[in-house]
Amino acid sequence: MRVLLLGADGFLGRHVAERLLADPAVQLTALGRSDDADVRFDLASGAPGVLARFLDAVHPGVVINCAGTTRGGARELTRQNTVAVATVCEAMRRSQADARLVQLGCGSEYGPSPQGASTGEDAVPRPGGPYGVSKLAATELVLSSGLDAVVLRVFSPVGPGTPTGAPLGRVAETLRRAMQNGDGELKLGGLGVQRDFIDARDVARAVHAASLSAAQGVVNIGSGRAVRMREMAAALAHVAGYDGALHELDDGPGSAGPPPYPDGCGGWQQADVRTARDRLGWRPRIGLEESLADVWMEAACRV
Repeated sequence: MRVLLLGADGFLGRHVAERLLADPAVQLTALGRSDDADVRFDLASGAPGVLARFLDAVHPGVVINCAGTTRGGARELTRQNTVAVATVCEAMRRSQADARLVQLGCGSEYGPSPQGASTGEDAVPRPGGPYGVSKLAATELVLSSGLDAVVLRVFSPVGPGTPTGAPLGRVAETLRRAMQNGDGELKLGGLGVQRDFIDARDVARAVHAASLSAAQGVVNIGSGRAVRMREMAAALAHVAGYDGALHELDDGPGSAGPPPYPDGCGGWQQADVRTARDRLGWRPRIGLEESLADVWMEAACRV
């Protein structure tokens, strides 16, 4: 199976590439903006016709799009998350390759959920910020493209390579600095929210399964269990062997603490993952303890 992977140098893209390279039946080509890519191409500024000609040359059976960004203003988010996907869809329509598209979406497309509820794919998306809006627009482009396509809505990925700009990555970096400086108190904000954390390696398994399946539409990828960020921070401190106090900063209006959890999803989010089980034959395998141990291992080695 010939697979073209877009965004192989990103957090999730690296795990997807590793998973696909482990499959001897897969012939992988990586396209991206970094020097490590097999072919350099910027989806946000490149012409669909150029990408279509490349698709005709490579002739993949599957195109996996892990490209995008979680950071920046509305304009940059739109360029990288929406315009880029429009380019992919148009190029695939023009191409003779007749490939299947696996698009990585995100749980932020849904927006806030009622406390205690599990969000299914039939929920009406109401994103609470520009990132979720840009990703939802990309999903709608894919679903209306006429392509053989599936969108995997990934909830809160963690594990090796978690970016320091992500909430849990910031916790790990703050913890590293506290231990390095001998601080007896760890000051953190945004710990009250509850999120559905899923290991990036399990996400990669879901992408692999989706590539081989006939599933179309939207499929949620999460653990199916919301965990409070305070518990994640305490577990990470335990893994690190930090015995200081965990002090939660006030996130309320007028406080000097960090801003609220930045995904625009309010205080609670939990995925209903039955569709992934039924249509992809997929279930999460990696527990949070292992995920957090790997997050800390990388943070501790950072200079």
